[in-house]
Amino acid sequence: MTGASPRKWEPVTTNGTIAVTNLHGQIDGLAVRFSRADTGETPWAPLAVAQGAALIDLLNLRGHILGRVADYERAAELAERLVHIAPEDGTALLARARTRATLHRFAEAVADLGAAGRTGADEATLAAERAVVLQALGCYADAMALIGKVAERQSSFTTLGALAVLQAERGEVTEAERLFDEARRHYRGTSPFPLAQLDFRRGVMWHREGDLGAAGSCYEAARHRVPDYAPALGHLAEVELLRGDPQTAIGLLRPLTWISDDPEYAGHLATALHAGGRVHEAKQWRERAVAGYDELVLRHPEAYADHAADFWLTVGADAERGLQLALQNLAFRQTARAHALFQRAVLAQNRVAQAAP
Repeated sequence: MTGASPRKWEPVTTNGTIAVTNLHGQIDGLAVRFSRADTGETPWAPLAVAQGAALIDLLNLRGHILGRVADYERAAELAERLVHIAPEDGTALLARARTRATLHRFAEAVADLGAAGRTGADEATLAAERAVVLQALGCYADAMALIGKVAERQSSFTTLGALAVLQAERGEVTEAERLFDEARRHYRGTSPFPLAQLDFRRGVMWHREGDLGAAGSCYEAARHRVPDYAPALGHLAEVELLRGDPQTAIGLLRPLTWISDDPEYAGHLATALHAGGRVHEAKQWRERAVAGYDELVLRHPEAYADHAADFWLTVGADAERGLQLALQNLAFRQTARAHALFQRAVLAQNRVAQAAP
């Protein structure tokens, strides 16, 4: 089957550019209040913990929307401080669990969820967070069972969206399409971010299925909702490259290298520039991506080994290094994507060995 248009139902949301500006403002305001509490200007209280946890969630959101690794790292640092200050507070433990899951430190995230449970944290919230971890590890049946349990406590949009993404990752495209549509129909918020993320994940599904038209349409929908949405722009550039249009890909990727510190976009820009015949400039961006991945794999191997492996297997042009990282990634998680990456790395390494004199 081919992809349906994600614009079949169009909820009205806040302008995406204004929403990003508001997000910056919310983070700055909460950071000031958190800093005052942390320096003793005001006594620690559940409200201060709640503000700290809210700040952490907003940093993780901005990290995803704008592709900022620095926001993920700042959120992780704040979460560690929050748990240090309030070690028996379930809200603090939940916030740290989410930051650890974001950086793919899944065992530690599960430990935090267990500790939060012992403090009396809401069971439905804990189940939803455990489902996220199980899905990331490829334990789809267990994740689906947990999402089903929390369905009565979550909004229909959240539950249907989670199920849609889960079915998409399982390759159940027809069911995923139905759920994506259902989720969209149940959206009642005004923030553009949840819908942009839904469109993006739908695009990833079609991208994986090889339907570039449907994938591009979904990424465009996410971009229409939030113009600076980095993952959607980056994936749209990949689609344009596959369509044989490196100039459009370059136009999409270059602004991302200004707002994002994720080396993925520098690597993709190097690929697009090389495809467009701009070899010297491509080399400069490739070197920038190399430096970025070298640092990130050291700091967060669980989260970036797969991205780095893909880089070395493509524009990085080092199959041996790609194979090492793909194997490392497979040790972290046994998902279908991790196995596929490893197989691709083995084939690339075999081709290099056969070509050797």
